[in-house]
Amino acid sequence: MSTNSMSIEAMPNRAYVAFLAGNGDYVKGVMGLAKGLRKAKSLYPLVVAILPDVPLEHRKILESQGCIIKEIEPVYPPENQTQFSMAYYVINYSKLRIWEFVEYSKMIYLDGDIQVFGNIDHLFDYPDGYFYAVMDCFCEKTWSGTLQSKIGYCQQCPEKVQWQAELGPPPPLYFNAGMFVFEPKLSTYNDLLETLQVTVPSSFAEQDFLNMYFRDIYRPIPPVYNLVLAMLWRHPENIDLDQVKVVHYCAAGSKPWRYTGEEENMEREDIKMLVEKWREIYVDESLDYKNMMNSKDVSEVALNLQLSEAGGGGVHYISAPSAA
Repeated sequence: MSTNSMSIEAMPNRAYVAFLAGNGDYVKGVMGLAKGLRKAKSLYPLVVAILPDVPLEHRKILESQGCIIKEIEPVYPPENQTQFSMAYYVINYSKLRIWEFVEYSKMIYLDGDIQVFGNIDHLFDYPDGYFYAVMDCFCEKTWSGTLQSKIGYCQQCPEKVQWQAELGPPPPLYFNAGMFVFEPKLSTYNDLLETLQVTVPSSFAEQDFLNMYFRDIYRPIPPVYNLVLAMLWRHPENIDLDQVKVVHYCAAGSKPWRYTGEEENMEREDIKMLVEKWREIYVDESLDYKNMMNSKDVSEVALNLQLSEAGGGGVHYISAPSAA
């Protein structure tokens, strides 16, 4: 059955979701993400969960790019003496609010410094009941205080430095929380907030918390769905750039909207290429929401508009790949 012949009521409610706080320049990242999803011909809308401190000007920019704006209240962890790896991490606990978006049956979360270069709608078809994300890398300086880093162990290449039995059980698989596939549920949302209040915060804030909470149902997916840039110099043997669909510009100095090339590793040709790919999408006026509505492919865009207004999402039926 073709997408256009299906009634809106028959379509599953799915959406991408990003998070935005404050009046900084991350709005450029989210704007670029909205355009990237359009270029990749995604059939689903982008919801942006924003905190009250996001200025009206930034909200209007995102709305003009077809984003669905949902204001949320901040979430804070219990007070303690933990030193977060980055000071701003504390506000990221507010991401937990997205589990309250129960008008959607399944969502894909994407950080504002992520760009989608290939269609990933098929991830919505992964089996329900699990939390899908890409394994992180333990080799960067921010991990220097961990046992993994001290012995040189990384889950991206466990065969190089094996975990020794005398160290106890090996660490559980650990994902990067910049991108994940999840199912909003009020029961999960309420339990997340309750659990947070009795959980001691740790260095990587909400990422550590989500890893702890979803440990039993976490299923790794390939790094092509969240290429953390450090993988290019830490584990190049695991990366084929031609196959990468999602790039996470999280390395120091790599934000495309403020890239200078001066920071460590930023002079690499592959980094320059990925930054330029992001910029090409960002400045492409043909990808602006209003211009897409005037393009030849109006039928698909109009359908997405209808679905966005209905709070729903399109459908892209393919065989769900293995979650292993």
